[in-house]
Amino acid sequence: MIDIKRIHLPVDEVLERLCQLLVERCCAVLVAAPGAGKTTRVPVALQQQPWLAGRKILMLEPRRLAARAAAQRMAQEMGEAVGATVGYRTRLDTRVSAATRIEVVTEGVLTRMILDDPSLDDYGVVIFDEFHERSLVADTGLALALEVQKALRPDLRLLVMSATLDAAAVTRVLGDAPLIECPGRTFAVDVSYSPPGNTPWLEHAAQVVRQSLPHTEGSVLVFVPGHREMHRLLALLDGSLPADCRLYALAGSLSPAAQDQVLGVEPDGARKVVIATAVAETSLTIPGIRLVVDGGYQRLPVFDVGAGMGRLVTRRVSRAAADQRAGRAGRQAPGRAIRLWSPSEVLAAHTPPEILSADLCALVLDLAEWGCRDPAQLDWLDVPPAPAWQRARGVLNMLGLLDDSGALTEMGRRCRRLPLHPRLARMLVAGRDTGRARLAAQLAVLLDGSVPLPSGTTDLHRQLVLFDNSRVSAALNRELKPLLRDQKAEAGAPRADDVGELLLCAFPERLARRRPGKTPRYLLRNGRGAWLASDSELADAGWLVAASLDGDAREARIFSAAAVDESIVETLFADDIETREVILSAEQGKVRCVRQRLLGAITLGETPVAQPDVDTLRVFFLSQLQQQGAQVLPWTPALRQWQARVQRLHALAPTQWPDVSDEKLVHSAAEWAAPFLDNVARARNWSALPLHDALYCLLDYSQQQQLDALLPTHVQVPSGSRLAIDYLVEGDPVLRVKLQEMFGMQQTPTLAQGNIGLQLHLLSPAQRPVAVTADLASFWQQGYPQVRKDLRGRYPKHPWPEDPLTAVAQRGVKRRAD
Repeated sequence: MIDIKRIHLPVDEVLERLCQLLVERCCAVLVAAPGAGKTTRVPVALQQQPWLAGRKILMLEPRRLAARAAAQRMAQEMGEAVGATVGYRTRLDTRVSAATRIEVVTEGVLTRMILDDPSLDDYGVVIFDEFHERSLVADTGLALALEVQKALRPDLRLLVMSATLDAAAVTRVLGDAPLIECPGRTFAVDVSYSPPGNTPWLEHAAQVVRQSLPHTEGSVLVFVPGHREMHRLLALLDGSLPADCRLYALAGSLSPAAQDQVLGVEPDGARKVVIATAVAETSLTIPGIRLVVDGGYQRLPVFDVGAGMGRLVTRRVSRAAADQRAGRAGRQAPGRAIRLWSPSEVLAAHTPPEILSADLCALVLDLAEWGCRDPAQLDWLDVPPAPAWQRARGVLNMLGLLDDSGALTEMGRRCRRLPLHPRLARMLVAGRDTGRARLAAQLAVLLDGSVPLPSGTTDLHRQLVLFDNSRVSAALNRELKPLLRDQKAEAGAPRADDVGELLLCAFPERLARRRPGKTPRYLLRNGRGAWLASDSELADAGWLVAASLDGDAREARIFSAAAVDESIVETLFADDIETREVILSAEQGKVRCVRQRLLGAITLGETPVAQPDVDTLRVFFLSQLQQQGAQVLPWTPALRQWQARVQRLHALAPTQWPDVSDEKLVHSAAEWAAPFLDNVARARNWSALPLHDALYCLLDYSQQQQLDALLPTHVQVPSGSRLAIDYLVEGDPVLRVKLQEMFGMQQTPTLAQGNIGLQLHLLSPAQRPVAVTADLASFWQQGYPQVRKDLRGRYPKHPWPEDPLTAVAQRGVKRRAD
């Protein structure tokens, strides 16, 4: 047994209980407040448990800086070097040996380990540390580990640890796992607020640091959201601090040596002012911190339509994150926290899980390797949203990484092994296959945002020269190293066309052609419009590949791109170029047609066609119908009446009668008009369509008979006349009839077996309406006497009997007595 010389920490009080629970159960949850010591003490305690049976411990840390620091702290307490009993694996660095029993890994590494060795035979327990951060890869790792436990390794232990956590949800997904809670070892922290007012918040942060140092005994930790703000604040504070203070930056992209310097004790006892991103929120203890200045912002990963993959956006911190940050000032002694926002500002309780808003391409690719094409097959704390899942599948299919069924292709397997977004991995594979691996890797790092670089230009080819900047060269080389294993460095400076061609492998739908005109406006292959700033170096480029745009769906702004020659487009997308005949216009039987070469929405070229084929004409006329509507059809008044009759029966019985509205006819024209479109195509005019025959085919013989019976075109009135019914009016159909022709009829006729009324427009001898009624009996009693009084003198040759119900209906004037 290893003799560990160490100070007592709160988590030591629950270690025995935790170890016993993992003897009895295969899952457990440990909620330990900041400063409890869970990260360094729990793995060491578990490695001595007999149920490990010679297997190792695998612990997930969400950040690589925290992973290195945790491994170093455990090794230090054991009196060993990192890589002996305790080691770590990150994307950029690995320190393990045959003697290693505890491996601390970062998130991407854990997923790859599970996919490469689904049974995890070498490991007896997987620990998920700082799980409250709810990163996408941590959620994925837990879901996969549960599947391993369920299907292959029922003896595999799973332990979820966190400082703040929705413990109920986690214990539930772990099969009602037991929960242990442990207090932390923190001192009192006095929290105050100092909103910036009209001052830019970074300048205000610098002022707060300067003003607070004389009243602070120890070191200062300042939280900023990202690298850009970190370097800006470093510049604002440089040269303005007391002589006993040293200024440091702390971020995941720093070299291990620089990180160690920040986390170590100054040999001369000097104080530190550390400008840090969110990597300093948890797991890390920076010695001597007595004051935390919290800018109140964080970077969160979301799917960016403009970038076509995930990106980081700046948002307010949650209450939980703000409390975590403030707690860093109370790790070793009482401290202070100054928050640079108003105390009245309402913060969200927790940061939303990344899986609900992030780009899911990498997740879908990983799960395809696992054989999972439906996320519902796994146990999740939050199921990946279906729209984001389908969008990711579409992107991977477009890149050739998944086939149409969602299965992994050989190209997909190659890309999955790379620690990059699938788009960038596809570009790197293309670079390796064509001897441009370093250029592809540089572009990947540039687009991935792993190394902070100033922009200053939209031209990615020109941005590559920024890699010579001494401030970023070391960080760049660290990022490039794992991407360039076994690759020979290509000679010479990269050509602009090489940059564009490689980008096309990552963003094939972002190929853009310049539109005619003076302003740099472009049409993308996917149909979107885009524009460049007029002073962009690429403003005259005929073709380009847009790597980053804003989210405007109609006319997006291009932020970064590379020019590409049309010959490369023709070669690279030769199999995707389509040829089709397109009719541009058809007037009075004259058709203007061209043959186009198309790449998505982009027209590569066109030539005139003297005699378009019938299929092209059919497509054109159907398109014309869609655009101009049903009025282009050769309607007659009788056909419009037929349409109105059928539509009224459809309203009564939608399942028994077809919808023949204009909208439906236009939408379904390819079906009902199909047998007759050749006539239209040959005549090159809709007037050749036998619309009567086409429409009547929508009813079977029985329906045609019922239509005439239920809603006849004409009705016979008492005078013997057969008069047309108007079905095109709003409301009930209308029968216009001279009043004298209705003598003797007691009730208004009805239609459709009494389900539809008939409105009577009773006309004078001059064919003008004298009454409108749907109740003829009421009219004879109440309305007719006044009409008779008003009109009998005006039309004396026409009959105006006192009793219209006993009078004989007639069409013309009074009959002469014999």
